[in-house]
Amino acid sequence: MVQIDAHQHYWNPARGDYGWMPEDHPILTRTYGPDDLRPHLDDAGIGHTVLVQAAESVEETEYMLGIADATPNVAGVVGWIDFENPGHKAQLERLARHPKFKAVRPMIQDIPDDDWMLRDDVQWAYRAVSDLGLGFDALGFPRHLDNFLTILNRYPDMRVVVDHCMKPNIGEHSERNFSHWAKGMEKIAAETSACCKLSGLTTEAAEGWTVDDLRPYAGHVLEVFGPARVMWGSDWPVCRLRGEYGDWRQAALTLTEGLSDAEKARVFGGTAAEFYRLDV
Repeated sequence: MVQIDAHQHYWNPARGDYGWMPEDHPILTRTYGPDDLRPHLDDAGIGHTVLVQAAESVEETEYMLGIADATPNVAGVVGWIDFENPGHKAQLERLARHPKFKAVRPMIQDIPDDDWMLRDDVQWAYRAVSDLGLGFDALGFPRHLDNFLTILNRYPDMRVVVDHCMKPNIGEHSERNFSHWAKGMEKIAAETSACCKLSGLTTEAAEGWTVDDLRPYAGHVLEVFGPARVMWGSDWPVCRLRGEYGDWRQAALTLTEGLSDAEKARVFGGTAAEFYRLDV
């Protein structure tokens, strides 16, 4: 079984385009590259990764594609274009010609207007993504669930994966919050063909999280999407805010113990290979 980490980052803060990154943060504000991740991949037996954007710039996407060219275990890149600039259709078409460019991800979680994704002036981008056969990574919070459902139904041919289980608020768990998130995720799973990344859960949990804290959320995603539409990702190095790579990897293995070998093969490799059309 080819194992794939479907969501990781490399970055260099000196580039200056990571607007979300706290200044002088002891974990985040440092350079992360392939040599830093390789020991973790080796320990986990992971052969390939999907490298995901972390800056709102085409230049960072080109930076990642350069890393992918020089790093055989990077099988795919999720990049960025400016949805507010129709001129970026040409950029998207150019990037799509790179064999490792697989998807785009607008950083919707950081946009103040929750309805931004519904604006008329950004609809061209969804159509272009669909027409080019690229994927779309849906990055948001539970408050974005209804709007994402609208977009997914509006563009049924667009291949979509929900990042980080849509970031449920595990650290401040309540029945109300869980119910809202769970119902929204169930609608997306039932009404669309979207996949979901089993990633980012530890970052949304409190310090000192346990596997039991994560279990209701991981269990719900696996139940409503099914293992064939779930892919595991580390979200490294962001995951380091709540533990090391191996901590989340082991938690995910525990959370999927009840699956068959074939289902585990989907979660830990097959779904990502199929969704991102990886050459692995």
